[in-house]
Amino acid sequence: MSDTSSSAAALPRKPLPQRLAEHFMVLALAGMVVAVFVNVVLRYVFSTSIVSYEEISRLLFVWLVAVGTIVAAFEGKHLGFDMLTSRLKGRARKLLFWFSQALVAGGMLLLLKGSWEQMIAGMESYSTVLGYPLALGAAATLVLAVGLLAGVVVDLSRGEPLAHGSDADVSVE
Repeated sequence: MSDTSSSAAALPRKPLPQRLAEHFMVLALAGMVVAVFVNVVLRYVFSTSIVSYEEISRLLFVWLVAVGTIVAAFEGKHLGFDMLTSRLKGRARKLLFWFSQALVAGGMLLLLKGSWEQMIAGMESYSTVLGYPLALGAAATLVLAVGLLAGVVVDLSRGEPLAHGSDADVSVE
C-alpha cells in the first residue's frame, strides 16, 4: 500500500488564477448555501424571510456558473462529442479541430458583444431589493466569454484540445 501523501505531492501545482477561481467558487457556493438555508428556516419556522438573500444567492449562482465553466474548460472537463473526431487521423482531424475552435471563438465573440451591451444597459438599471447595478450579473457572462476565448487560444497554441478529464485520471493505489 502506497502513501497517499507522496502521490499527492507528485501532482503538479495548479496555476494561481485557477486556484483563485476555485476558492471563489467555494465561497460563492458556501454563501448560497447559507443564504438559502437561513431563508428556509425563517420561512418555515418564523413565517418570514430575508428578501435580499434571494438576490444575493441568484447573483452568486450566475457568477459560480460562469467561473466554473471557465475552470472546467481549462481542465478539459467539458462535455465533448468526439464520435467523429476520435475516428479521424492526421490532417482531417486537425482541420476539424481548427473548425470547431473557430466556431467556439465565433460564439464567444457574439457572447462578448452581447454581454458588453447588457453591461452598458445594466449600468442604468438596478436590482429591486439591494439596488446594485444589473451590470454586475451581465459582467459574469462577459468574464465567461473572455475566459473561454483564452481557452480557445490555449487549445490552438497547443494544437489540440486538452484530453477530457486528463488531470482527473490520477489513480491512488
